[in-house]
This record gives sequence, structure tokens and C-alpha cells, in this order.
Amino acid sequence: MKKILILGASGLVGKAIAKECLNDFDVYETYFSSGTNLPDAKHFQLNMQDEETISEILNLVQPDIIVSSLQGNYDEQLKFHQRLAKELKNRDSVLYFFSTTNVFDGDLSKHHSESDEPISKSDYGQYKIKCENMLVQSLGDRSNIIRIPGIWGKNSPRLNNIKTNIETDNPIQAYSNLECNFLLDIQLAHQMRFIFENELRGIFHLGAVDMIKESAFLEKLVNNLTAREVKFQYNSYQEKESTYYFGLESKRDDLPDSLKITNEEIISYLVR
Repeated sequence: MKKILILGASGLVGKAIAKECLNDFDVYETYFSSGTNLPDAKHFQLNMQDEETISEILNLVQPDIIVSSLQGNYDEQLKFHQRLAKELKNRDSVLYFFSTTNVFDGDLSKHHSESDEPISKSDYGQYKIKCENMLVQSLGDRSNIIRIPGIWGKNSPRLNNIKTNIETDNPIQAYSNLECNFLLDIQLAHQMRFIFENELRGIFHLGAVDMIKESAFLEKLVNNLTAREVKFQYNSYQEKESTYYFGLESKRDDLPDSLKITNEEIISYLVR
């Protein structure tokens, strides 16, 4: 049974992947402040500023697969991943690094596929690009990039925020001219397990197969969550009427159709 080490397993993405992989892999996890449900011998507190801890964890676990879904200060994350890459150079571990649609937020003239060159104007997107490039340069094809859009789940911050706004009668903010796609935490976890089991490599764009304007997605979601009249505050991205495109497309053909999802199916799951 292969060993998987999930860095940042107390977050939405890491938690979903850990749960999905428990029966088929030997799962180990790290957390920052709140522990996970695994036995003490299988989860470790990790402070990114403590340079020695990751080396100790790697020596103890000897993972076949490492998943990085860490969050926090961008400079600290970059330094941590530089240290991680250095540690992995003389190991056989395969790394899957979670990146974001924001690596393309410098060009919203079209949706982007895996072959497009990232260009970003945000601090978040620029940090992710630096990390992507550094990891690939250091580890070659043992470093894999998983780019994801906004992630929803039954207990996700996004959904909880929507429900809070409904209960408190606060307006829900929505872009009326931003076209994008989303993904569920459990669907992402299913896809990642397939990727691990089939040893798929490279850059992956994981998201709903169709695109939808953010305002339309949120309207459908809210209308299915409640019969109450809910306030929306519609904003224009860049304060212009033009449509902007912020979706992740995929040209890969190695994920089966059974692992793909639409934005409508995401909404249906969230309101069930």
C-alpha cells in the first residue's frame, strides 16, 4: 500500500482527499493549529517557518506521494516549498502541488487550458506561478501541478457564508460579467484518487466541464436553498460591461467521464 503525506490536511481540500484515500492508501497528514482524525502516529503539526520539521516528517514517513494543499503567508509558503523541493531531490516521492485559476488572472480574454502560459497580476497568482516554476525546475516530472477553481462543499466556507447572509438578510455579492467554473471538494477528491492510482503526471485543470457567470451560479444556488427573498448586490468586474473569462478548461483525455461534473450538478449536490 502506497504512503500518501498530505500537507495541510485540516483544510477543505486536504481533508476531502484524506477521507477519499483512507481505504486504498496509507495516509499521513500535517496540520497547523487543529489536529486531524488520524491516530497520533499519522498526523503531525507543521509550522512552515520551522525548517527542520518537514525533513523529520519525510524521514519518518518515507511517503510515495506528497500532496501540498497548504495555506498561509505567500513568502513563507514559497520558502517552505523551496525547502521541500531540496528535501525531495534525493528521494523518490512524487509531489502534487495545488495551484489556482488565479495564475491566469492577468488575461481574462479567454478561459485557459493546461497548455496556456500563466500570466497573473495578483499577488496570489504570482506566488503560485513562482512556486509552480520552482518545483518543476527542481523536481522535473516528479512535480505535478493541480490547478483548481473555487471549491464548494457541504461545509465549505463559501456555502456557510451564503447561508449566513441568507439568515442575516445581508446582500450576496456577485459578479454579473465574470464567467467561470467551480468544483466540489468530494469530486476533486475522487479525481485525485484516480490520478494517484493511475500514476498520472503533468499539469491538471480540474473543474466543472461547463462555464457559468458567477451571478447565475449563486442565483440558482440560493433559489434552491431557500424560498425567502434574498438580496443580491451585482457588481461588474473591472467596473466594465464586457464579459471576462475566468474558467479552467482541460484538454487532457485521461480522466473518465464518470469523474466529470457540471456546475448544475454542483448546485444539486449542495442543496440535497
